[in-house]
Formats: sequence, structure tokens, C-alpha cells
Amino acid sequence: MKNKVQLITYVDRLTDGTFADLKTLIDGPLKGLFGTVHALPFFDPYDGADAGFDPKDHTNVDSRLGTWDDVRSLSKSVDLMADLIVNHVSADGDAFQDFLAQGDASDYADMFLTYASVFPDGATEKDLTSIYRPRPGLPFNQMSLKDGTSRLIWTTFTPKQIDINVRSEKGEAYLDSILTRFAEAGISCIRLDAAGYAIKKPGTSCFMIPETYDFLAELTQKAKARGMEVLVEIHSYYQDQIEISKKVDRVYDFALPPLIMHALFTGDAAPLCRWLDVSPRNALTVLDTHDGIGVIDVGAHSDGRPGLLEPDAIHNLVETMHERSDGTSRKATGAKASNLDLYQVNSTYFDAIGRRETDYLIARAVQFFAPGIPQIYYVGLLGGENDMELLAKTDVGRDINRHYYKDDEVVEALETPMVAALTKLIRFRNEHPAFNGAFSIVQPARAQLEMTWKAEGQWAKLSVDFAQMEATISHTTPDGTRRFPVKP
Repeated sequence: MKNKVQLITYVDRLTDGTFADLKTLIDGPLKGLFGTVHALPFFDPYDGADAGFDPKDHTNVDSRLGTWDDVRSLSKSVDLMADLIVNHVSADGDAFQDFLAQGDASDYADMFLTYASVFPDGATEKDLTSIYRPRPGLPFNQMSLKDGTSRLIWTTFTPKQIDINVRSEKGEAYLDSILTRFAEAGISCIRLDAAGYAIKKPGTSCFMIPETYDFLAELTQKAKARGMEVLVEIHSYYQDQIEISKKVDRVYDFALPPLIMHALFTGDAAPLCRWLDVSPRNALTVLDTHDGIGVIDVGAHSDGRPGLLEPDAIHNLVETMHERSDGTSRKATGAKASNLDLYQVNSTYFDAIGRRETDYLIARAVQFFAPGIPQIYYVGLLGGENDMELLAKTDVGRDINRHYYKDDEVVEALETPMVAALTKLIRFRNEHPAFNGAFSIVQPARAQLEMTWKAEGQWAKLSVDFAQMEATISHTTPDGTRRFPVKP
């Protein structure tokens, strides 16, 4: 994976068009900004019940966005990442519809998980309450087959997303067919979506259990054999995340967004400093994604081990986000707006910090200096604000941060002082040789951080004062040392 800033985007929401339009944007106004583009689900259909994360056919590009040839063409301009949705398929897909029609006589019967197939001898109360799920309630939905019988179907997320038995013959063949298709299209990296839930075992949490690691290792080897690197998407306790990072190619640093916000809101840089001292070096760093701003990653473990932030600090963090967004984020979070991700705040990062441009650029600078490879969400790239019109239209909480941009909006945003300053930071992160070296961090005072990279006589240092809300980057050049402030 190139050590350059990445872009994560929906094809149609950034371009108002197709893969060909995205290529035009990457080759034009965004040329040189990104080493990799993560194209969010573009399969058939890309606009299902969960914005593409419930495809009916994971091996087909939705024709409204283009073809596999268009995907391959974009891969010649920039490295491409795509999602391998490991845990589930669409309830409307041919395989599950065949199972509903024929029951146990279906060729796909062993591909899906029922209560009886996971717990053939029944389950105790402890068995059921031990299952980890990022939504309230148990992961089962009662569904009727054509013959009138009912089954309890395992659905970790929603009734439209049917969990698959990845250890079944059909389940394994299904995932293998996606890997092969991706490799043929020139995709160089895959993100394993919801992979932590893939293995179900009675008497366990069914989340990141030892058998899950074995499965991830096998799937990673299959991807590598086809020339693709693997990123694992998992929200979990920070020490578990560190352990996970030792066993996979890449992980996300989901603790970074709330910790940077905590420093911005309180002037206390200590939790952020402690984390960056031990955080996984093989991470993709983020501030925003297509989902909400998570807080579970800095919270305490269910067994009582403390988190990166105290419960009161997390509560104040969430409340400050709602306050700074003038209450708009509250309308899209928790039980509001059909939202089920109770551990996330739905908002653009820019709105969550009160549309304070200098604060936003400082947050991005810290992200770019943090260990790992930075990934920036398309709305964050353009300094996007909460889309209350789209939220009102769809009543889907996460849509507050999934704006549909028109061509003129993209051009206008790129010309604003804040976004121009952000693109300057991106190019600096991409081009300075120090970022290929060693990282160090010190905390001179409660509100201050100094983050430094050094490589073969070259260095770059970010100095931040969260009390004064000031930041400066100092760095070597062929002509000597230079420095510039982080501001619009």
C-alpha cells in the first residue's frame, strides 16, 4: 500500500455520475492528491437498504455506475480498494430467495445460519446473552419459508442483511468468486467489512474469537495469492485492536477521531499522546468515514478494564459534538432517524467541531502526522456540512454525512481557503520523505504535542497547542529548514 493519503468515497455521491466521472475527477482537479481510492460498495445494487452493503450480486458492478472495465480503467490512474462484505448477503439475492422457496432442499441451505444450525442442542440464557452485537437485541429474525414454516435466521445487522456460513461449501465458494473478480479488475486492496462477526460458535461472543482469527488469516492468504492486500474493519476495545493489528495486514485507527476531538474540546492532549505512543503502526488513520464518529473504540471493556477516556469524558465529548453542531447531530444519532448504531454520533467532522476552520485543519494535521496511512472521506475533503435536507428525505441517520455533490459544488469547495489549505497539507504528507522513517511524540505541556518524523537526515515536526488552538509544521527542504502555520 502506498504511503500516501487515501480517498474513501461513494462513486455517485462525489461525482453525481459513474466510474468514468470519478476517473475524470482523479485525473483532473484531484490529480496527485491520493495514492489510493477506496470506492465504497458499487455492486448490484449500490443503493440498497444499507447504501450498498447489502448487494444482491457482489460480483457485478451496478450498471448505473459502469462496468468492470471502467473499474479497471480507474485502477490505471490510482490504486483501488474495494469492500469484501464478508459477513452477510442481501435478503433479496438469488441464494437466499432460493432458500426461502425450497428450505432444506435448496442448494444454498447450508450457506445460511439459523438458530438451530448454530445451536443444534439448544442455547442457554448465558449462550444468548454472551453474543456480541452492535445493535440492541439478539441477532435473529423470524422469517417464513414458502411452505409456511418459520425459521430464526441469523442477522447481525438488519433483516435485509442475511449472515452467511463462511465455513460452508457455498459460503466459501461465494467469497472466493468475489476475490477472483476483484483481482481481475485490478483492485489492489480489499477491506473486509464486518469480518469480526463472521464466525459463530456456541458459548462464545461470536465476535473476534480465536476461530475468527484463523478465518481472517486464511482469507488474507487467498487475497495475497491474488496480489491484494487486506484491511480489516473492526470496532473494538483499544487493547484488542492492538492485538488484532499484529495478526493482519492493516487495521483502522478508530480511536483517533474521538481522541483528537477530546483534545480540541478540553485542551487535554494527554489521552491522545498516550494512544499515539502505542497505536498500531500498520493502521489507516481516519477522522470521518461513511458511518458515524465512533466512541466505543475509546471506551471501557465489558469486563471492566478502563478505556482511553473515562465515561464522563466520553459523555461530555458526545454532548459537545451535539452542542457544536447546533443540535443537528442529535437528530441523526442514537434512536433517532432509523439509526441503530448506538455507539456512534452521526455528523460530519467539520460540523461536530462547530465549523471551526483552524480547529479542523489542526485535526487533519494531527491525523496526517499520526502513525499509519491517512484516509480522508470525500465529505471531509470538501469541508462538508450536515445534510439536513437529505436526512429529512431518507430518515437514515448516517445520510447526514453522505451528501450528493454536483460538479460545481466540488469545484467551489476546492477553491475555498480551508480546503485549499487542506490540499496543501495532503501534498506535504504525500511528498516529504520523513514520513517514510521513524515516528516520535512528546507532550511538553498538558495542552501541547510535538509529533516528529525522521528519515535519513530529513525530518518533519508538527507542534500543536490545543489551549491556544495553534499549530505549526517545521520541516527540512533541500534549501534548509522551513515552517508554516496550520490555518486557512
